[in-house]
Amino acid sequence: MFRPEIKVIDCTVRDGGLMNKWQFDNTFVRQVYDALAEAGVDYMEIGYLSSESAFDRNEVGPWRFCGEKDLKAIIGDEEKKIKLSAMADIGRIEHQDIPMRSDGSLDMIRVACYAHQTDKAIELAHHCMNKGYETTINLMAVSTLGPRVLEEALADLAKSEVPIIYLVDSFGAFYSEDIEVLAKMYMDRLPGKTIGIHAHNNQQLAFANTISSIISGINYLDATLYGIGRGAGNCPLELLLSFLKNPKFKVRPVIEVIEKQILPWREKIDWGYFIPYMVTGVLNQHPRAAMTCMESDKKNEVTEFFDQVSSAANG
Repeated sequence: MFRPEIKVIDCTVRDGGLMNKWQFDNTFVRQVYDALAEAGVDYMEIGYLSSESAFDRNEVGPWRFCGEKDLKAIIGDEEKKIKLSAMADIGRIEHQDIPMRSDGSLDMIRVACYAHQTDKAIELAHHCMNKGYETTINLMAVSTLGPRVLEEALADLAKSEVPIIYLVDSFGAFYSEDIEVLAKMYMDRLPGKTIGIHAHNNQQLAFANTISSIISGINYLDATLYGIGRGAGNCPLELLLSFLKNPKFKVRPVIEVIEKQILPWREKIDWGYFIPYMVTGVLNQHPRAAMTCMESDKKNEVTEFFDQVSSAANG
């Protein structure tokens, strides 16, 4: 699936950090950085950009903040090997806490928001653009929106100067036909803008849905090493690069860093296909209940979880 305008964004540290409070050490982050650069990946999303007042550094690791000192510890004094991205959540970052792009190592800031926060997201994204950053808006939890609410949000985004808008399957609830319909809607409602996809894997469809999005014309693609990420995780990067058939991408460096750095985390934290994550995906629910179950001593009592969550969903 060779298409030169396609860009791949690896979210391993940012999204994977949701499972361990971003407690990755510098060796982990540096080896991921080196591997992604060698593999030809376009962007590395190295974490979140957050205000210091929003989180306690005693509880979360440095990749919740992406401070310049921490970024330099990874990059060193050499020329940067790959573009770096960070995600900003509405309400967790102040405008004054965002440095000028020329003063730091980040290239892109992706603003994450829900539909009711669209105006604030546009304001923050424009602020980031004025400071020199490449910018996207990632509209989350689209599977929970009625057509009118989604169309209103897209109408607001269409009027903005933000060049890249993401379709996000936050709960892993979509099927390929949903992606096809939504991709067409986004492209029709957002003329002149590039569309991205961020797919979660609750129903083992993140890779399939990403393929559907590519066929539908979506060009910015999110993935993570071995699918690491919140709950059921994401589209696996190694599968995506293998599918794209672009000679600039090399899969072996990705396989090697999975062996060295990701598989050891597999022994300590659980992500990927588990019944609780499947249940919340099928029911189009936030995975928080499934994550609570997976962190408890009842993570294998899946029938009880199914009964409880299904009963609550059915009123």
